[in-house]
Amino acid sequence: MTVLPDDGLSLAAEFPDATHEQWQRLVEGVLRKSGKDVTGTAAEEALSTSLDDGLRTRPLYTADDTREADSPGLPGFAPFTRGGSAAGTTATGGWDVRQRHERPDPARANEAVLADLENGVSSLWLAVGDAGLPVSGLEQALDGVYLDLAPVALDAGAEFDAAARELLRIFEARGVTAEEARGSLGADPLGLAARTGTYEPELAGQAAALAQLTSRQYPGLRALVVEALPYHEAGASAAQELGCSLATGVAYLRTLTEAGLDVEAACGQLDFRYAATADQFLTIAKFRAARRLWARVAEVCGAPGAGAQRQHAVTSSVMMTRRDPWVNMLRTTIACMAAGVGGADSVTVLPFDQAIGLPDAFARRIARNTSTILVEESHLSRVVDPAGGSWYVEQLTDELAAAAWEWFQEIEQAGGQQQALASGLVGERIAATWERRTKALAKRREPITGVSEFPNLAERQVDRDPAPAKPSGGLPRVRRDETYEALRARSDAHLAATGARPRVFLAALGPAAAHTGRVTFAANLFQAGGVEPVHDPVTVDPGSVAGAFAASGAGVACICSSDALYAEQAADVAAALKEAGARTVFLAGRPGEAEDTYRSAGVDAFVFAGSDAVAILTSVLDRMEVK
Repeated sequence: MTVLPDDGLSLAAEFPDATHEQWQRLVEGVLRKSGKDVTGTAAEEALSTSLDDGLRTRPLYTADDTREADSPGLPGFAPFTRGGSAAGTTATGGWDVRQRHERPDPARANEAVLADLENGVSSLWLAVGDAGLPVSGLEQALDGVYLDLAPVALDAGAEFDAAARELLRIFEARGVTAEEARGSLGADPLGLAARTGTYEPELAGQAAALAQLTSRQYPGLRALVVEALPYHEAGASAAQELGCSLATGVAYLRTLTEAGLDVEAACGQLDFRYAATADQFLTIAKFRAARRLWARVAEVCGAPGAGAQRQHAVTSSVMMTRRDPWVNMLRTTIACMAAGVGGADSVTVLPFDQAIGLPDAFARRIARNTSTILVEESHLSRVVDPAGGSWYVEQLTDELAAAAWEWFQEIEQAGGQQQALASGLVGERIAATWERRTKALAKRREPITGVSEFPNLAERQVDRDPAPAKPSGGLPRVRRDETYEALRARSDAHLAATGARPRVFLAALGPAAAHTGRVTFAANLFQAGGVEPVHDPVTVDPGSVAGAFAASGAGVACICSSDALYAEQAADVAAALKEAGARTVFLAGRPGEAEDTYRSAGVDAFVFAGSDAVAILTSVLDRMEVK
């Protein structure tokens, strides 16, 4: 961060310096208007947000927050927080745009591969073996590909040795010299153990043999990948993902040095793969912290110059939704931006339909163009570490690195990554994190646009060819939308069987100004579970509500209005709805001291911001006998 000289031309020269205390007093005034009478530090704390791993995001950061933190250094120099090279991705015209392909048909895979390479993709990530292409189909899939120009990264699971040998044979057959061959052979025995629940020691020997070969003959190839995706996709926090990747990387360093490589050569055989999410600042901090942490490992191992971690970012599959998948384009755009700003060397944007099946040509086009727009039109790669110097980002990087290092040390104390996986330590800790997050998702404190917020029951389903089965038996694969998806699937089955979705009658009391806010809230809530609100909420009163409910064809009802009108009419309306046959009567809003009165009149439950939407919607479908 450059410090400009004091030339007397400061734009703030005529204004007195503001103090932290002055800002806090302004915050106190705003909070007081919202009913919170807090002062000083408590006022600031009221605007803070809790994150996983004990981290907390504050509303204001100043230079004081980073004075005691370790220096991030300069780009290209230890601790590599600001980038693995001094020029970042500017020297290569932007980050490497790496597209994933997992079609099992070599001919169709080749068609997709060539289309991507002709339209902006710069490297390939190929699923081989049970997860995609057969090893024997690799040559056909790469037909017409200039392998001296387009790096190839393999993801072959337990078949990585056979796939790697086949790729090396193809290099030789195509006249690609050892110096021109570039990419990753994808050996990852511990990542496979996380996926399948079984560690195969012989795979470690195969990985070491590949590393010895590539270290001697192929300077542009790396034999092993430290993949953190199995942990992220099981629900891990950012610090847990980083800690597991560190423990895996250290385990591979031990394996490779025992096989005869020195530490520097062993570091040169490792690629690191992390998830990028739509939480842009946390993603930026994660990639910066990952480089800093690995630099520390390399330093302790005696090779500080080899600590520049090479990173491959993949947009998170956990955040991808099956309903309203078009919103995934927005999520992956933010994730791609964050990964690029965070300094990732390669970025894979998963197509928006990835959660549904094999992506089509349009989805792949949008995915690759996401990086193109960010690099070519938004010019994100023209600045090295653009987030560097931000007090918030620097502090978040520092805190995240500390939390990840603590988890890494715990894994090492448990005997290393392989033992921590086998004992269940990793799985149990990640499961606890995901359980906490699941509760936030159920209460919509972590909203999912198009799923838990603003769902569209009339959307047309997107159909895709099924993707190859993923490895199973180890850590689970989770998605943010999974509980809501189960509810929507019940609604879909009911629609197919009866010709109509389960419906809810919104009993709006009084004028639009009184009921619109809660009608909108209730409509979004019920649609998240596939329960269709009766269109155009009917304004009712105790005398007309029974007839309106009967005409709606709904099985349940929700009263919506202001607290003042609730006091006047809610009890009588609830009683009339019950008498008219409503199986369940909800009231939108917190009941306060009138709860007993409303319940005795027939209100069964209350829906409000922060209530457990999944539990409410499950009970609604159960009472309406929607299977």
